[in-house]
Order: sequence, then C-alpha cells, then structure tokens
Amino acid sequence: MRKISRAALLCVAAAVSLTACSAGAGKSDQSGTAAAPGKDDKFSLTVWSNFSGREQDVVTKALENFKKKYPNAEIKHEGSQDDDKITAGIRSGNPPDVALSFTTDNIGQFCSSGSFQDLKPYIDRDKVDLGQIPDAVRSYTEYKGNRCAMPVLSDVYGLYYNKDILAAAGITAPPKTTAELLDFAKRTTKKAADGSIEVAGFIPSSTFYENRPQMWAPVFGAKWQTADGKSSVSSPEWQEMLKFQKDLIDFYGYDNLERFRSGLGQEYSADNAFHQQKVAMMVDGEFRTAFLKDQAPTVKYGTAPFPTSKPDLYGTGFTTGTIVGVPKGAKNTGAAWELVKFLSFDTDTIVQLANGLKNIPHTKAALADPKLEVDENFKTFIDMAGNGKLQGNPVTPIGDAHIKAVGDFIATYQSGKVSDLAAGLKDVDKQIDDQIAKSGK
Repeated sequence: MRKISRAALLCVAAAVSLTACSAGAGKSDQSGTAAAPGKDDKFSLTVWSNFSGREQDVVTKALENFKKKYPNAEIKHEGSQDDDKITAGIRSGNPPDVALSFTTDNIGQFCSSGSFQDLKPYIDRDKVDLGQIPDAVRSYTEYKGNRCAMPVLSDVYGLYYNKDILAAAGITAPPKTTAELLDFAKRTTKKAADGSIEVAGFIPSSTFYENRPQMWAPVFGAKWQTADGKSSVSSPEWQEMLKFQKDLIDFYGYDNLERFRSGLGQEYSADNAFHQQKVAMMVDGEFRTAFLKDQAPTVKYGTAPFPTSKPDLYGTGFTTGTIVGVPKGAKNTGAAWELVKFLSFDTDTIVQLANGLKNIPHTKAALADPKLEVDENFKTFIDMAGNGKLQGNPVTPIGDAHIKAVGDFIATYQSGKVSDLAAGLKDVDKQIDDQIAKSGK
C-alpha cells in the first residue's frame, strides 16, 4: 500500500475533502508561496469556467494534458460558471482551486480586492519569463503591477467584409481609413423604393453586435485615462470617434437604421446579419471565422485590420481574452499555481486549445508554432496579435462600470438626444472619476 503521510491522515480524520488534502495545500517554502506537489503525489483540483457544450469538452481535454507532469492528478472541470458565480464562491468560502473568466472587465476588481491571489511571488520563485506574452495581453491580466491572473488564449478584433457586395459597388480592397469606411459603407448600402434599408454597408450603432467602445477606441487613438489615472473620454479623439459614428447614422436616419437593426438575427446564431449578407462590413473577433465556416460556408468574405482615423495607426485594434487565476480561499494553492502556469506556457496545450476553440494563442512561441491551424482569414488576426499595436481592456477597480458609462452615453448621443458632445463627455469623465474615488482603490 502507498505510504500515507501524517498530514493526509489528519485530513481523513477530520473528514476534509480530497481537494483540501492535496499536496501543497498548507505547506509553504522559503519564499512564502505554497509548495508545488511532488511528481507522484495524488491530488485533486476543481476548475471553474464559463465554457459549455463542445467548447467545454475541448478545454477538459486540454486540462488532461496536465497529467503528463502530474500523472496522479484528478481535475474536475465545471462549466457554465460566470464571474458572478466565481465571486459568490469566493465570498461563501467555497471557491474552486482555479477559475477561468471569459472577460477582462473585472480584472481590476479581482486584483485590487484580493479575490484572485497575487501570482507575482510564484512567478518570481519559478523565474517565469513574462516576456513570452505579448505586451497587450500582459496589460489586461494585471492591475497596477498586481498580477493576479494569467492569459488563456486571446481574442483580436478586426474588419470582416463581404467580397461580393464590395465588388458589386466597384470596390476591390477593404477600407484602410475611417474616411474610406464611411465612403464604402454608403456605396454598399442598398435601399428599397420606400427608403427602408435592405443591406447596410456598415452599422455603427453602439447596440449592434461587437460595437462596444473598447473595440473602437484604439482605431481612433482614443485613450481611456490620462497619465495620472483620470478619465479622458472627453478628449478630441473620443469626440472624433463619436462624430464619425453619428455621421454614418445620420446618413441612414436613426429611426430607419433602428428599424433595420431590430429585424436582424442574433449575433451568435446562423441568422447573424453578416452570415445572411444583410451587412457588407462589420467589426468582429477571429472566432467569427469558425462560425462562418460552420453556418455560412457559401459567403465569400475577407478579413483585415479595422480602418483607422490616421494611416500610421493601421494594424492596431482591440484584444481581450480568457484569464485564469487562483481564487482567494483555494484549498490547494500550490497545485493550482502549477496548473495555471501549465495553461499559460505549455505550447502544445495552447495550440491545442487555439485550434479547438478558434482563438488566438497568447504566447509568442504558440503564435509561431507550425501546428497552429491558420487559413487566409485567420492569419489576419495572427499577424495583428504579433504586431505590437494591439490594446487591451481599460483596467480599473470599478469593473466594467466605466465602459458601461461610456456605452450608455454613446447610445444617447447616437439617438440625437445630446446637443453638446464635449460637455456630455466631460460629465462622463466626472462620473467615472467619482466612482473610482468612492471605491477607495
């Protein structure tokens, strides 16, 4: 029989769960970090994520790769666990050992509150080279130097365009500037005799699919904060961005565009407007290539970086991704960190996940790995991921409240209810600054 340690006997006597009895649960090394399990130790880890269905199966299979290093590890992967459930688990004292979050919106809250444990001591102890991760990805997985999370794949956003619709309008290449986007959108729009829209060249409405402010800001060079941490959404770049959107909305007519938009299919369905060739161009992430292959294989389309307000900005865009951390109160911190590190840096596993989920690898080695499945349209996003121009989510201690404040204002402005754009945006700046001040962080 395998020799049972005194610590394990105490766990059994106390009727504590297998996870709590895992190696590394209560042992610390000289750095103050929980010790890693031994290669032959038997232990259990519970992993929560928001994946479901086929995607959950892909992630579960990838998690099994961890057993190459720890053959006696048992990993329980529970899907459909969003940030609210993760937070509730932490507050109740019953968190998972490892948590994956779909959004980076809450990274500021996770790090500043201690909900996700600080990983820097483990990174320093194990001499982890964070330089393997592109700068933009590194930026959205930490807050003010507190690295409480690591990346697990990325999303990169660019332009999708219908080749047939553009060709019918005499356009042979996708737009590179926002001026071209405005022109091409008008030229590819089709209206019925009564003026109603049949095909929209491009829909700039803030409530349409991926048209969130963080997607748009990089291509206009718009920054969320000043150097001293104050909100800067009233800057000239933000005003230029909103005026561009309003000009195109006015071309359609707000009410006319809203009638058309309300009749379009849901974003993540086969009735997606781009799938149905109801829009000529749109902003979306690399994952759309998989949806198009599955749900609209006959649509002839191309991808490109999103058009920018200035030529030197071309190639920039928004990036975000899934993040992984060790929640406060996790019972097996040492082994949990080993799994986090594995998911973050094991190239074969990263490529396996990228091919299975059709997301972008988050390390330089995986981006260049020959086993990565890359076609012409997916290559656009791979190239953008490595060009050094991408920007991540704005990180604050108030979660996504600042993004919501800007989004709410944009919707109001686009509807024509705001007469003074500059003054309205200054009010949003104050609202965001006040919320951050009240957070005390």
